[in-house]
Amino acid sequence: MKLLPERTVERLSKYRRVLQRELDNGTDHIYSHELAKLLHITPVQVRRDIMLIGHTGTLRKGYSIDNLIKLISEIIDCSSSVQNVAIVGIGKLGQALLDYLNDSNTKLNLSAVFDNNPDKIGTSYSGTVCYSIESLKKIVEREGITIGILTVPPEFAKEVSTMMKDAGIVGIINYTPVSLKLDGTFLEEYDVITTLEKVAYFSKPKNAKLL
Repeated sequence: MKLLPERTVERLSKYRRVLQRELDNGTDHIYSHELAKLLHITPVQVRRDIMLIGHTGTLRKGYSIDNLIKLISEIIDCSSSVQNVAIVGIGKLGQALLDYLNDSNTKLNLSAVFDNNPDKIGTSYSGTVCYSIESLKKIVEREGITIGILTVPPEFAKEVSTMMKDAGIVGIINYTPVSLKLDGTFLEEYDVITTLEKVAYFSKPKNAKLL
């Protein structure tokens, strides 16, 4: 299969979570319009995505939820092996993400966290050891870490992201407000403040009336 578009992979991940909830609730088949309604998108988009991954349903019953979950898992998980993840910067946001990942049902294993605070180094956070940022390359190589979550203060973002790339991390999720450029690394950026301000703008009474 060809490399899928980023937005398609995002939707497949959302489909799987929603489908798993439906399966847990005793539903075994679902129509495209029902899945679309659960995710606030169009049935046409759902059908396009599912056709793109080579799955078909039936007019009488729709899509088999169990089969669709298995197919999506084969595609976006890539293999039966678990991918190892590190959080770099174990402040309040880093700790919140750590707890969230530990509670998530995903083939992603949180292998290590890193910080430069001596009081945090050597401490276990929800069972995950915090290492010195200076040992990043050694631990990444030892643990086979391929994904890094960056939650350091903005002034350190560029320097630390370069260290992550040089250590062998090939996918970085940037939670700092600093826009990064890292050739040869898949980079996803989430600016929490910008997102919050966007929501605040559209939530103003005069703007909400226009929605």
